Amino acid sequence: MKERQDRLVYLGGVALCAALLAMAALTGDWREVPGGLYRILVNQDILITDYFAVGGPAAAFVNAAMVCAFSLAVLRLCGSGVNGFTLVVIGLMTGFSFFGKNIFNTLPILAGTWLYAKVRREKFAKYASAGLLASALGPCVSFFALNSGWGSVGLGLLVGLVIGFCLPPLSAYTYKVQNGMNLYNMGFACGLLALVIVPVMAAMGRSPTTPADHWSVEYRLPIALFMAGLCVVLTALGTALEGREAWRGMRRILRTVGRAPSDYFLSFGLGPVLVNMGLCGAVAMVYLLLTGADFNGPVMGGFFAILGFAAFGKHPANIVPVMAGVGLGGLVLHSFENPSIQMAGLFGTTLAPLSGHFGWPVGVLAGFLHSCIVLRAGVAAEGVNLYNNGFSAGILAIVLYAVLTPLLKRRRRRFGWSEDDYFHVVTEDSAQEAREQIEE
Repeated sequence: MKERQDRLVYLGGVALCAALLAMAALTGDWREVPGGLYRILVNQDILITDYFAVGGPAAAFVNAAMVCAFSLAVLRLCGSGVNGFTLVVIGLMTGFSFFGKNIFNTLPILAGTWLYAKVRREKFAKYASAGLLASALGPCVSFFALNSGWGSVGLGLLVGLVIGFCLPPLSAYTYKVQNGMNLYNMGFACGLLALVIVPVMAAMGRSPTTPADHWSVEYRLPIALFMAGLCVVLTALGTALEGREAWRGMRRILRTVGRAPSDYFLSFGLGPVLVNMGLCGAVAMVYLLLTGADFNGPVMGGFFAILGFAAFGKHPANIVPVMAGVGLGGLVLHSFENPSIQMAGLFGTTLAPLSGHFGWPVGVLAGFLHSCIVLRAGVAAEGVNLYNNGFSAGILAIVLYAVLTPLLKRRRRRFGWSEDDYFHVVTEDSAQEAREQIEE
């Protein structure tokens, strides 16, 4: 059963690549793809760089298909096992390839992680996922290699190697200090490393002090239809795979806290995870429509992040309060026209474990505070960390967990704090064995 589900995951990844290429054919002219890809590859990629605005819709979808296929190939060839985090990696790599990631700025960082594994004399498969996600600092590679005014391709590649080498041990450490309350651990680690890199860049006389402002608004309909269709397909596939069992598993997922690590794939199987992905995507769509958000590359990135983490901690019950909190912040303090607030509504769901652990009121509070912090937390990083929401959420998660734990520990039943939070690392190879472990 496990081998069959593993094959289905990779087949699903290939199908996603095909769907992205189909969208490229439907939304643009193939003759414009080479020029669009070139503009994407030579762009500085500082936040916010929407590839729909930079290279056009066809090139943006082709770039996403290329990065998705590349990520699948890396995971497959290095022998990385399939679990919930595999779906996270596929979701994040695909989503961020619409606004900041491409093969050029990903390869050097991945090579640095490979080098780290060799120095440690360990298998690269252990660090492959971390190496791929570390490409959140891809803008550093692009900046030094292409648009800094004094850098070179060689310098950009060297910077990428250093980033890829440093992030595996750093992310392992930052994981410990967040108590599982921030699902985007790599975003927090990348933010800390960026706080070291950017001041050094400034001291050398060059830093990306001018934020990018590439934000498209003219492709709303095709992108919205693609996202909605993906939600329907995922829900239908999950139901087709396991029938009623998929929905029973979905109900059990809804009872979890979502505290990292919560591997829904190994704990409940592929069917319930696919249903959860479809439902979480639908919740994201409803939020975007209610707030009048734009549909473009960065929004697609947030959407795919939610889909990916629907296999590793997110579900409708713990993301809705956080979204409501961000929405409240956008309504009272900010504006939904602000691109950063639109992105925070989706990426802010990284704080879903706070909602599941302490209850929905804390989830709303976390979302509200995140809508403020995310606008300032990444200023010192000057846009080179694509996972800026993860960095902001990491800071907030550490503070709220430390303050609220002694205050709300005795009131957990009132707020819905679940004792049975499935907070564990699943080691079994079989999803059925994992389920039996949980039931016992």
